[in-house]
Amino acid sequence: MRLPPAGNYGVTIGFGSCGIAAGADAVLRKFREEIARLKLPARVDATGCIGMCHREVLVELVSPDGRSFLYGEVTPDRATRIIDEHLVKGHPVREWLVADENKRLESLPYFAKQKKIVLRNCGFVNPEEIADYIQRGGYTALRAILRNGDPDAVIETVASSGLRGRGGGGFPTGKKWRLTRDAKGAPKYFICNADEGDPGAFMDRSVLEGDPHSVLEGMIIAAFAIGASEGYFYVRAEYPLAVKRLRKALSQAGKKGFLGKNILGSGFSFTVSLMEGAGAFVCGEETALIKSLQGERGMPRLRPPFPAVSGLWGKPTCINNVETLASVPWIIQSGASDYAAIGTQTSKGTKVFALAGKIARGGLVEVPMGITIREIIEDIGGGSGTRLPIKAIQIGGPSGGCLPRSLFDTPIDYESLQRSGAIMGSGGMIVLDESSCMVDIARYFLAFTQNESCGKCTFCRIGTKRMLEILERITQGKGHMEDLDLIEELAGKVKIASLCGLGQTAPNPVLTTLRFFRDEYEAHIRDHRCPAKKCKALIRYAIDSSRCVGCGACVRACPAGAISGEKKQAHRINPDVCTRCGLCVETCKFDAIATE
Repeated sequence: MRLPPAGNYGVTIGFGSCGIAAGADAVLRKFREEIARLKLPARVDATGCIGMCHREVLVELVSPDGRSFLYGEVTPDRATRIIDEHLVKGHPVREWLVADENKRLESLPYFAKQKKIVLRNCGFVNPEEIADYIQRGGYTALRAILRNGDPDAVIETVASSGLRGRGGGGFPTGKKWRLTRDAKGAPKYFICNADEGDPGAFMDRSVLEGDPHSVLEGMIIAAFAIGASEGYFYVRAEYPLAVKRLRKALSQAGKKGFLGKNILGSGFSFTVSLMEGAGAFVCGEETALIKSLQGERGMPRLRPPFPAVSGLWGKPTCINNVETLASVPWIIQSGASDYAAIGTQTSKGTKVFALAGKIARGGLVEVPMGITIREIIEDIGGGSGTRLPIKAIQIGGPSGGCLPRSLFDTPIDYESLQRSGAIMGSGGMIVLDESSCMVDIARYFLAFTQNESCGKCTFCRIGTKRMLEILERITQGKGHMEDLDLIEELAGKVKIASLCGLGQTAPNPVLTTLRFFRDEYEAHIRDHRCPAKKCKALIRYAIDSSRCVGCGACVRACPAGAISGEKKQAHRINPDVCTRCGLCVETCKFDAIATE
C-alpha cells in the first residue's frame, strides 16, 4: 500500500471479489465511519487480493513509523475493536494478526515457497490508482523499450527468458511474437485473452482486479514488439469488478500518455478497446475468440493459417493471456536471465494457480516451475481442509486430469504433467478428499465440456454426448463392464478427431480417472456401490435404532415424508420413498443416520 501521510495511519482493505464476498464492503464502511467519527489521523484505502482468500477480509494497518500489521478474518465488530485498541490506544490486537514486524508475510507457510512475479503488486497497490503502480516501478519497462526503439531486441529478450504462454498451450511467447512481427499485412492486432472459464479458476480475474496496469503495460510492450496499432481486451462479462478496474486503467493510462498516439513521444501509437465476452467457454480458444470479436458466433476454425498470419479481420494477430502479459514488464526490467534462472530447463519462470476445493488454505498462489504438487498442496495449502485425507487433485481445468496422491511428487512443468495424463491448463487446481467420487467427478467435468461444445465438429458434439451418457449410466448403477472399453475407445477418437483444444482435451478427466481409479468404476458396475457414497442411485440411508432418540427432527426435515416413527422411539426410513437428499443426515444431532 501507499505510505500514509506523515503522522497518519494507513488502513488498507482487501477489496477483490473474495474480500467482497467475505464482507469487505461492511468492513470498509465501518472503518470510514469510525475514523471520521473519532477524527482519527488515518486514511482508508482499498487493494486487490493478496492471495490469502481463506483469511479474508484482510486489513492492513501501517503505523506512522512504517510498521505493518495485517489482520485476517475481519468483521465489522472486529473492526470496532481494532480501531479502539490499535488506532486509538496503539495496542495491536495480537490474536487476529496474520503478520506483523515480527512475523513477516513472506515467512508464513502460505508464502514461504511462493515466488511473486505476476502477483508482485496484487494486495500492495490500489488497483484504481495509476500512481500506486508507477510508485512501484510501473511503466518503467515501457519507457525503457520505447527509449531504445528496437522491437527485435524486445522479442529477443522475451524469447531468451523462456516465457511460455500461460493460457494452457505453453507456446513460446517470444516465438509467437516473432511470427506475428514477420507476417505480411497491416494493420496488426494484439489481443489479451481474459476469457477465463474453467470451473474453480480465478487467476486472470484476480490479476485484473488487483493489478490491471501490469497486464496493460505488458500488452503495450508486446504491441510495440510485433508492430500492432490496435489492441483488444476480451474479458468475461461475469467479471464486473475486473472490467470496471480495467476500464479505469485504460482511461488513466491514456491520460498519462501511455496509450494513444505517439506514446511518450516515441512515434509509436497504440489504442486499446475492451469487449465483454458472453460466457462461452469455447471462446477461450484463439480462433473462436477472434470470431466473437468480429461479431460472429464463437466457433473455432481449422489451422493453419494461424492467427499470427491471418487473425482478426484476416490480419496478423497475436493473442496472449493475462498471466503471460503480466510477466512481461518484470522480464524487461529484471532481465531475461533472471527469469530464465527460475523453473526448469524447459519450463521457465513461475505459474499462478487457483487452489480450491477440500484444502485448508485456499487461494491464489504463484510458484516457481518445478515445484511438486505435494509442496503446493501440503506446504502451501496446508493439506486437507476436512477431516478426511486428500484423495486426488484435478488440475488443468475441465480439460485437465485427476491425479492420485501417489503422483503428488510430480513436478509442475508442462512435460511432466503431460506424461501423467493431465495438463498445465490455465492454472486451476481443485483438491479432492475421500468423500469425492471419481466417477462422478469425471461425469461433472465431461458434462461441462459437452455443454460448452460449440457443436461444429461431430466427434466433439456427439462423442462427448455418448461418453456422458455412459458415465451417467454408471453413476446410476446401470453400467456394464464393456462400457469401460467403449468409453476409452470413444475418448481416443474424440481426442484425435476434434477440431480444437476443447474437444481434444475433453476426455482427459475420464481417461485419468479410469487409469488411476478404475476400482471405483468397477465398484459402481459390479457391486452397484459408490465407495464415496456420493452417487444417489447407489446409496441408501438407514437409522441406527441404538442411537435414535425419536426427537423427530429428521421427520420434519424430510421433504418426501419417507421417515416415520413414534416420538421418543427409534424411527425408520422407507427406501422406496426416500429421495436421498441427505437432509436427514444433516439434521440429526445424534449421528443416528448412516449412509450405506
